[in-house]
Amino acid sequence: MIIGPKYKIARRLGAPIFEKTQTQKFALSLARKEKNGKRGFARPKSNFGMQLLEKQKARFTYCVTEKQFSKYAKQALASSDANPLGNFFEALELRADNVAYRAGLASTRLGSRQMVSHGHIMVNEKRITIPSMRLKIGDVISIREASKGKPLFANLEERLKTYTTPSWLALDFDKKEASIQGMPKYQKTDSLFDMNAILEFYSR
Repeated sequence: MIIGPKYKIARRLGAPIFEKTQTQKFALSLARKEKNGKRGFARPKSNFGMQLLEKQKARFTYCVTEKQFSKYAKQALASSDANPLGNFFEALELRADNVAYRAGLASTRLGSRQMVSHGHIMVNEKRITIPSMRLKIGDVISIREASKGKPLFANLEERLKTYTTPSWLALDFDKKEASIQGMPKYQKTDSLFDMNAILEFYSR
């Protein structure tokens, strides 16, 4: 997936949705933008505009195409249980590329997507190449043995020393692998986007 200029996209959406924009410098630039009244797309006035903004924030955060994102949302809304928001969030969080990122094996989601696509990642000791592959409780994600010496994993051990995985993942530092222990839970206060607004967008 080709993202484009990350700083411009993040500024337009008014949120640090990419890892490289999660800095004090970027936060100050957003503050100056708002102070100067250059709100643009980041502060739409209509309800539809707000929902569209939240959708774009989430889509770029997870680095998925519009087609994939729409599919996850529509499947969640069509599910037979009463928790479409939870189903939607799980569909995004349990993608193989996102789990590899959440486990700390990659420093960015785009980097994780590339790792999976190039066959550097294993699930239950089997090599995978599909970033959108959905994982489940009990699955173990790890680095392919032949890939551990690659430059993209050069600083992994140092990075993992200060990295904290989400509660639904258990990281084995020595083996550099993580297992899924539970289901990810959406918390609006911990997120850059409003998933309820996104589902409302797709409910139209």
